[in-house]
Amino acid sequence: MTMPLNLTVNGAPRQAEVEPRTLLVNFLRNGLGLTGAHVGCETGQCGACTVLLDGQAVKSCTLLAVQAEGGQVTTIEGLAPRGTLHPVQQAFWEEHGLQCGYCTPGMVLSAVALLQEDPHPDEATIRHNLEGNICRCTGYQSIVRSVQSAADKLAAGAQPEPFIAR
Repeated sequence: MTMPLNLTVNGAPRQAEVEPRTLLVNFLRNGLGLTGAHVGCETGQCGACTVLLDGQAVKSCTLLAVQAEGGQVTTIEGLAPRGTLHPVQQAFWEEHGLQCGYCTPGMVLSAVALLQEDPHPDEATIRHNLEGNICRCTGYQSIVRSVQSAADKLAAGAQPEPFIAR
């Protein structure tokens, strides 16, 4: 048995037939080929699967795809136009807020959601907001610095920038 699913993913309307038990992360990865949301713990503890649903950071491994019906989903692939970096991504690059990269999409999207809600968070607010995202590589100092830098960039009116690997 399948159910119809209508939602917008990264600005594009999507229609599909899904089994009611299909997790949003599996629909995105397997159904749409958007592999930026990672499957980590499958319990919502690590945050690697974080996406934005109607602007809110959600753990897509704990959400059924049909629960997103009619919603707007943004994945890391849709955060900025192809070939550019969103100011938060740019800040993570510049401040070395990533190492292996597994947690990075979830961290970035959680940071985007935070900065939409609170454009000038202090360090304690940033740390509290990112508690649901686990990084086993960085020690969080550069991640916090990245979010602080992104807040400054966004406050100054930063727009997506062309990405040129150094």
